[in-house]
Amino acid sequence: MSYGNYDSYNTTSYGAQGGAGGGGFIPGDGSQNSPSGNKGYGKDTLRPVTIKQLIDAQPMHQEGEFKVDGAEITTITVVGQIRNISVQTTNITYKLDDGTGTIEVKKWVDSDAAQNGSETKLADNMYVRAWGKLKSYGNKRHVGATVIRPIADHNEISYHLLEATVVHLELTRGPPDSASKGANTNGAQGYQQLGYGAADDMGPTGGMSATAKKVYQCLKTTPQTNEGLHQQDIAARLNLDIAEVSKAGDDLLQLGVIYTTVDDVTWAVLEMD
Repeated sequence: MSYGNYDSYNTTSYGAQGGAGGGGFIPGDGSQNSPSGNKGYGKDTLRPVTIKQLIDAQPMHQEGEFKVDGAEITTITVVGQIRNISVQTTNITYKLDDGTGTIEVKKWVDSDAAQNGSETKLADNMYVRAWGKLKSYGNKRHVGATVIRPIADHNEISYHLLEATVVHLELTRGPPDSASKGANTNGAQGYQQLGYGAADDMGPTGGMSATAKKVYQCLKTTPQTNEGLHQQDIAARLNLDIAEVSKAGDDLLQLGVIYTTVDDVTWAVLEMD
């Protein structure tokens, strides 16, 4: 899939009804159905995000609208684990945690579904995917959800994180085609700007500092889960100071050879063809 033209992004492999090819239009979202909700219809999108991205989202001039990575977000999808459930008369609030942060997800009670028993039962510690819009009330942000469903295949958790990473990288660094075409020049400039040496030393570890090479090789060769390795684990394995590992990690992130996973100090190697 391509995210180069963000306004056209409206698909994810995990659809709102649990099937493949879900679109950017969420059932029950009044902004799609009512004349008053047609504002911005042409650029309505469905974007996978982490909770940290929602917490850090920049408010726009229009009240209730936000930007992430400089791009306006409309409908978002987030994956997380339920830490708490608060049942009210008109809505149910779920506190979701995805490892990058926590946020409340509110869903209005569907009285018809509740009466006929078709409402999905969710419980603490269950992993779920939610679709909705980022909202702010009283300087506190939450997701107003239209759909929340439990996750049956736990590969979806890793898939969502990777998909959110792809969109973030394309919006901040451009699509892969432009990145590969400019690799010989832009990549060289990146190494030189970080003080790592000449442009002709451009292998996977070419031009890196000695500590950065050690950290990179540790991440590359150590058996690990999809979450990668925490900087404390790397420091212990390499017998290095945390500050040294942190600096090397920052340099590797700037070079684009590793990426953050569950938080800012847990990294995995970015495999490139």
